[in-house]
Amino acid sequence: QLQLVESGGGLVQPGGSLRLSCAASGFTLDYYAIGWFRQAPGKEREGVSCISSSDDSIYYTDSVKGRFTISADNAKNTVYLQMNSLKPEDTAVYYCAADIDQAMCALWDPGYWGQGTQVTVSS
Repeated sequence: QLQLVESGGGLVQPGGSLRLSCAASGFTLDYYAIGWFRQAPGKEREGVSCISSSDDSIYYTDSVKGRFTISADNAKNTVYLQMNSLKPEDTAVYYCAADIDQAMCALWDPGYWGQGTQVTVSS
């Protein structure tokens, strides 16, 4: 059974940092595209960052480029999202997601989702 479990969310002041983790089970990252999405109150869910296992391509949405970094530890079957210089507009529930189809990173349409972790950026 494929499972994704996020952790690391919380409350942080503007300009601060957080690192989200996503532990995967039931499959190996070697063969899946995996990434992060977020949904802010009253807004649609959006893709934040993605890694394609086929060629190690990495994707970021424009609003987080230069501030967020995605990485994967295949030995631990875990993917991370390091978030620096956080802004109030980064406040959202962050979801880890994956799919065997590498096109997920282009189409932002994963088949598997974690339960989400809340990130709140506020003073």
